[in-house]
Amino acid sequence: MERRQATKLEDLLRAYLREEGIETPLNEFRAEQAWADVVEPVVARSSEVLSLRGGVLYVKVRSAVMRSELAMRKSHYVKLINEKVGAQVLQDIFFS
Repeated sequence: MERRQATKLEDLLRAYLREEGIETPLNEFRAEQAWADVVEPVVARSSEVLSLRGGVLYVKVRSAVMRSELAMRKSHYVKLINEKVGAQVLQDIFFS
């Protein structure tokens, strides 16, 4: 009897999600949810994620000053969100 190489459940689940076309929407949902986790609490309370389309996260910010501050740090937030999701989901963030 020949032994087979063991496969991690995580890898099997990821392959199944990819085959069924669910992986991308799931990662996009996770990226939207990650916004509140990666920004400061005051930013999370003063902003609202509107949507994620085409690799761009659209975030509504109540303060023009905060919008400018976030725009300068958006590459940092893109990196943090992608790391939290574990996939290259975001390319940019648009603040309105």
